[in-house]
Amino acid sequence: MINLSSPFIRRPVATTLMAIAIVFAGLIAFRQLPVASLPQVDFATITVAATLPGASPEVMASSIATPLERQFGHIAGVTQMTSSSTLGVTSVTLQFDLSRDVDGAARDVEAAINAARADLPANLPSNPTYRKINSSIAPIMVLSLTSDSADRGKLYDLASSIISQKIAQLQGVGQVQVVGSSLPAVRVDLNPDQLHSYGIGTQNVAQALSVQNSNRPKGQFSDELTTTEITANDQISTAKDFAPIVVGSNNGKVVRLRDVAHVYDSVQTLRSAGYVNGKPSVILLVFRLPNANVIDTVDRIKQELPSIRASVPAADHLQLMLDTTTTIRSSVNDVEVALGLSILLVIAVVFVFLRSPRATLIPGAAVAISLIGTFAVMYLLGFTLDNLSLMALTVSTGFVVDDAIVVMENITRLIERGVPTFRAALQGTQEVAFTVVAMSLSLIAVFVPILFMGGVPGRLFHEFAFTLATSVAISMVISLTVTPAMCAFLLKPAEEGQHNGLYRWSERGFDYVLGAYRTTLGWALRHPRTVVFSLVMTLVLNVLLAGVVKKGLFPQQDTGTIFGGFQGSQDASFQSMNRSLLSIQGVIRKDPAVENVAGFTGGQGGPGGGASNSGFLFITLKPRSDRDISATGVVDRLRPQLDAIAGASTFLQAAQDLGVGGRQSNAQYQYQLSADTVDALSKWGPAMYHAMQKMPQIKDVTTDQQNSGLQVLLDYDRMTAARFGITPKLIDNALYYEFGESQVSTIYTSLNQYYVVMEANPVLLSSPSTLQSTYVHASGASSVPLGAFSTTRISTSPLAVNHSSFFPSTTISFNLAPGVSLGQATTLITQMQRKLDMPADIVTQFAGTAQAFQSSLSSEPLLVLGALFAIYVVLGVLYESLIHPITILTTLPSASVGAMIALILFRSELDVISLIGIFLLIGIVKKNAILMIDFALQAERTEGKSTEESIFEACMLRFRPILMTTMAAALGALPLALGHGAGSELRRPLGIAIVGGLIFSQILTLYTTPVIYLYFDRMRQRFNRRHTRRPAGGPAAQS
Repeated sequence: MINLSSPFIRRPVATTLMAIAIVFAGLIAFRQLPVASLPQVDFATITVAATLPGASPEVMASSIATPLERQFGHIAGVTQMTSSSTLGVTSVTLQFDLSRDVDGAARDVEAAINAARADLPANLPSNPTYRKINSSIAPIMVLSLTSDSADRGKLYDLASSIISQKIAQLQGVGQVQVVGSSLPAVRVDLNPDQLHSYGIGTQNVAQALSVQNSNRPKGQFSDELTTTEITANDQISTAKDFAPIVVGSNNGKVVRLRDVAHVYDSVQTLRSAGYVNGKPSVILLVFRLPNANVIDTVDRIKQELPSIRASVPAADHLQLMLDTTTTIRSSVNDVEVALGLSILLVIAVVFVFLRSPRATLIPGAAVAISLIGTFAVMYLLGFTLDNLSLMALTVSTGFVVDDAIVVMENITRLIERGVPTFRAALQGTQEVAFTVVAMSLSLIAVFVPILFMGGVPGRLFHEFAFTLATSVAISMVISLTVTPAMCAFLLKPAEEGQHNGLYRWSERGFDYVLGAYRTTLGWALRHPRTVVFSLVMTLVLNVLLAGVVKKGLFPQQDTGTIFGGFQGSQDASFQSMNRSLLSIQGVIRKDPAVENVAGFTGGQGGPGGGASNSGFLFITLKPRSDRDISATGVVDRLRPQLDAIAGASTFLQAAQDLGVGGRQSNAQYQYQLSADTVDALSKWGPAMYHAMQKMPQIKDVTTDQQNSGLQVLLDYDRMTAARFGITPKLIDNALYYEFGESQVSTIYTSLNQYYVVMEANPVLLSSPSTLQSTYVHASGASSVPLGAFSTTRISTSPLAVNHSSFFPSTTISFNLAPGVSLGQATTLITQMQRKLDMPADIVTQFAGTAQAFQSSLSSEPLLVLGALFAIYVVLGVLYESLIHPITILTTLPSASVGAMIALILFRSELDVISLIGIFLLIGIVKKNAILMIDFALQAERTEGKSTEESIFEACMLRFRPILMTTMAAALGALPLALGHGAGSELRRPLGIAIVGGLIFSQILTLYTTPVIYLYFDRMRQRFNRRHTRRPAGGPAAQS
């Protein structure tokens, strides 16, 4: 048989240079790898926005959302399409599948908007706009702009026209949303009585404002030498310029705008406010592009901030309120520390067993070369240094040392028998080369199903699986090349009396443990039925524990940030919401763990779809070392205080790094209902909402279905109106000009566009009774009050109209009660929905994170079966046997039992992180069986020993490497299991699953593997005896 390691042992210089080259390439790649919290799992997501000031949610939904959705429905790859229409604003969110390129999707969206333009209202101020955003729908940075002298309108103008534009141009930035006020505007507050006395209609005023303010091309003069442009003072921009405009005449006298209205410089909408730590502020929310690296994007913004601040007036203050990368950097640093501790612990294990610094150096070098070399492959594949890839390297420290231990331990055993060192390196490596390859390839096979797994979990753990598989593959190569070469030149035969007292003492201890194992193994081989019964019981325990252990999608992290929303009654005014925002911020600021709190209200986006009775909060906590409570604990501490605030319900949730889409909401999880008609949804949506409110297992239950907003219904007599020469269009115009903050003229500047906003005097906007005295100016006739041909009545209307995939929908959001897992909650909600016996036309489903959880839960059995099948195929090919792979696979049930018991004891959930831990256990535990079986087969073939003698000797001789590799794997994962600090919530389930599974399986598999091996061997012998007897009595024999 060819010894593949021989050239590397015989050419130590070449082998050394190869190892140095791998390390050098890895170190260079390490410095170039980008840093992130998690691998990029962003869906291509695009949001489309359209505004029509003053339009009701129903009008926005029917005239804008529906035409856009019809066109968007033709775009390929759309997996989710939702829309929310509120007062004057429609937002459509398109989420594409993971394979869709966001730039190509954006081109399709732009084409669809252009195709829908003919069906949109003619008075739409501007075309709908679209933005590429990340699917988490959470800002990566929040900035505040305050001033000692400037009003919020000027601050908003500065933020919108200059600051946001500079930030938006930076690479990685997808959108900069400015909230807390609105752009400067010239406001015209009409006096309807004065207009009526002069016989002037509101449409006359709107037309005058439009024609008296113009900015159109005028041409030029040109001769043989010069060109001269024509300009004029046709555009005006301030209230004092607009006030003298002639809007009509009365009795031969001109009527100017100032005669019938209060004209002043103000802001575009008065119904918007933002505060930071209780101080009036304009707030900038920075969102990243899909697949943009958050660390790099934030660093670019921070580098640009000094120059941006230099362009801001001295009295204005631009402050960084929230930086989501602070905890990301801390968590990545903590994982790097855990990686270092794992390496030290693994090397310590090796030293304890080998008790020689020279010998310990060999597997230590194998670990270093394997891990550092992995960085080079990560860089070539475009991976990042994130929590998961670093966790993969941390766990792999226990794996990559295994191969080197197996090779070196076998070489050491031959040296102790008197074989010369150089020859021992050649012979020892050749003896275990097959074992090393089998161990490594079967471990890599565990992750083959993960590499092909779809959806969010598949994208999330692709880097994890590939990083771990790469480190194992490099370790396999190093253990068969560098490790034997180092053994040949570093290991020395021990002379009699050379060992110190510590060595002799530890050797006696190991001999005692080995003797105990020899005794107990002999008992197990004499009582095989008892051992097999214990193995069967592990299968039963797997089924029972799978039903007991709590299940979730992803561990709850403490990112140091809390997102929140608050909601007033459905008829709440802007003034009451403004007071609620100040009261809520006052309570939050008093909490000792809070560093900053920013918030805004006024229907500008955020949870609740941006309805007029909603607001949004951003809370930054102090560093973890400066507070004694987690982010979730802060939320629980604030909840009763915020519940005591009258007039608003506040919802808080700890921000998470992983966002998997879904509609924006006031809680972390969503349940969605959709129907063909609004009436059906209006009946069953509240029924499901009230049913979920009564469930003690969930909390913060809220719905975006708000159908109890107040509206004034104007019921006019068309025949009477016609006699006055009044048409419905004239009525709509009169109402819009007085009550809709109508934008009647545009002021163009080099930086932005501003509007002239016209409506009735604010005093007249406080009572619906004003409608009766509102005048409609008929063509060629005097003004007629609405009360002359109409009546009014108060009714209810929706504050927001929501669609999902064209159809009316409602989303009920919720958080989990303490001690309740997502798996328990989804099961109970599904049972509750079935009890309500909804009709077939009501479609229900979980959305966002809850939907991703259900998808991952359904795929888990297939993943496990896929991993087992992959291992079986690899081992079957390597051993050319159908039975030996089954023997090896019988070690796996004990590992999952130990993992689930550990998860239950430490109150952790079986989520995608701990599931990966179980996958890793499959790879670790089967290594022990491979070490035993491979040695037993060699003993049978080469030495002619019986099966019983071979497996018993294999257990004895392989006990030390099995113990070493298991302890190395367990201690390598121990820093993850015991971790604290930033991001430890993410790492702990993985460590707990590995350590717990190893402790339980190590005890059991040392006995079950030899017993099962003997069982299958006896079955094989019986089969062979029957097969050889049959021909003796058959026709062929007789002939």
